[in-house]
Amino acid sequence: MLEVTLNGNSRSFPSLAPGAALDAFIAELGLKTDRVAVELNGDIVPRAQWPATLVHSGDKLEVVHFVGGGTK
Repeated sequence: MLEVTLNGNSRSFPSLAPGAALDAFIAELGLKTDRVAVELNGDIVPRAQWPATLVHSGDKLEVVHFVGGGTK
């Protein structure tokens, strides 16, 4: 089970093992990858590096999901 701090909150992900790839982690969150920015332990991770970036228990992630909209 993967246990991390996500956007300031402790979270457990029973379906992910420690050392899961960041792209699998984002998929587990159900987010569209083209609308997400990720900071892992204080460093922004470029999308191209997600498959090679591993998430371990105790890591701190900030995930920002971009949403369109607004007023005319």
